Amino acid sequence: MSRVSPFIGLLFDQTRVGSLDLVTTPPYDVISPEEQRRFRAASPHNVIRLELGEDLPDDDEVENKYRRASSDYRRWREEGVLVPTEAPAYYGYEMRFRLHGRPRRIRGLICGVELEDWGGSILPHERTMKGPVEDRLRLIRAVNANLSCIQVVFRGPCQPAAELLDGMSLSPPNAETTDEAGVEHRLWILDGAAHVADWLADESLMIADGHHRYTMSLQYRNEMREKHGSGPWDHVMALIVDSAVEEPPVLPYHRLLVAGAPATVGARVRDLQEILDAVSDTGLVYGLVMREEGVIVHRVVELAGEPPVVCALHEQVLAGADDDLRFTHDAVAAEDAVNHGEAIAAYLLPATSTVRIRSVIDRGERLPQKSTFFWPKPRSGMVIRPFD
Repeated sequence: MSRVSPFIGLLFDQTRVGSLDLVTTPPYDVISPEEQRRFRAASPHNVIRLELGEDLPDDDEVENKYRRASSDYRRWREEGVLVPTEAPAYYGYEMRFRLHGRPRRIRGLICGVELEDWGGSILPHERTMKGPVEDRLRLIRAVNANLSCIQVVFRGPCQPAAELLDGMSLSPPNAETTDEAGVEHRLWILDGAAHVADWLADESLMIADGHHRYTMSLQYRNEMREKHGSGPWDHVMALIVDSAVEEPPVLPYHRLLVAGAPATVGARVRDLQEILDAVSDTGLVYGLVMREEGVIVHRVVELAGEPPVVCALHEQVLAGADDDLRFTHDAVAAEDAVNHGEAIAAYLLPATSTVRIRSVIDRGERLPQKSTFFWPKPRSGMVIRPFD
């Protein structure tokens, strides 16, 4: 049973900060150093100052980016830059975008989701890494709040939830912004008395985006329970999406091999576009870009087994190579990395689906780290969940 609840949220006061374009960001783990600098320059109240503070030369255990994030967060609340909702609420969320030339829409509800140890009704699908978990743990200890929401999906369909989301669109949103990729993000403050918990009581929730934050939240919950017992740290802020109704796109993370000797396999094709036209999750086909005799070569390779491709690739080709891999969701950037000598080979993967990811989970397995790129992603700073 998945337990969800409304919460009092903090929203930016747009009379103080201006457009939300200036103060919101993508999730922390997809922001490049160049983008970090741009977000900091956009506004003294950009949420990047909380989510991804700067490392300064004189930082130590007392004065560091986590301490500065805590100070900024407290000051923004005291000054009314961040203002609380009048009562606990659910938050309707909508993302409008274009994918492969077609207009699309993803909708969901931002709620507090009760944390469960692994093995319950909240399901991971990817492995995690220690470093990002420790970073997010140090941050939440400092700010005592969920600054961004993880994203989870359930099988669905859930007709009452769909009707609630249909109804919210009849009124103007309480917050809206357009991101760097042209995705329109809109948020509504909804009645906290809605029967959302009852509608989702029998659903299991699969983590789509935020495995490290969920893992961190479990550790923080355990720490706080030892000191204070139960409390708001028993929940995590999450955007919940009905995968049957909304069909969220699951784009790939491509693999960059930075050490080792990749095998020359597959059929040679002309260029990157031919690879992207050929890759197939159903057909277990991936693309390979590597340098052969000083020349960049493009190939397509077919694997054996069952989809998704990323699992078969790690089992049959990249077994034991985890420490030598880097990741990008940009196929052009992956090709450029090989061309500029930053990677020995690029493995280009197809998109997959929530159904295929679920099939891996149902077999009692997990996908390799950085296997899926659910897109678009909810914007950090649209709503913050404080713990006090």
